[in-house]
Amino acid sequence: MHEYTSTIRAWGLTCPGFPEEVSRARRWTRDILRGSPLAEDAELIVSELSANAILHTASGREAGRFHLALAVSPQVIALSVTDDGGTHSAPKVEHPETEAVHGRGLGMVSAIAHRVVVHNSQGGYTVTAELLADTLPGGHPC
Repeated sequence: MHEYTSTIRAWGLTCPGFPEEVSRARRWTRDILRGSPLAEDAELIVSELSANAILHTASGREAGRFHLALAVSPQVIALSVTDDGGTHSAPKVEHPETEAVHGRGLGMVSAIAHRVVVHNSQGGYTVTAELLADTLPGGHPC
């Protein structure tokens, strides 16, 4: 009998919705992906998605929180941030005016990631960004 083993590794972290938790989310991502050529892109994506959750949803209110999930396989790194909801519309890529201070984060994530998916999740939204390893020499994210 063979013991089940998987090449997919997954982690999760729930953070209070305080702005300083964005840096914690970045450090957490960096520590997990240490040595990966995709680590910097993943860190930037987690930073943007975490900040969006805090700024634009109930995650940033008193007792708010957001949840990060990170899954790594030989083919892909998937980064997800789930917010506490409280908005009437799903996150979407915006096209702000040149002088605008906000509104570019999800567009930047979409430009870096191979795929970005937004779906409903227990009253809020989960945004998942995928980075593909096959764009790298050797094809392994970690």
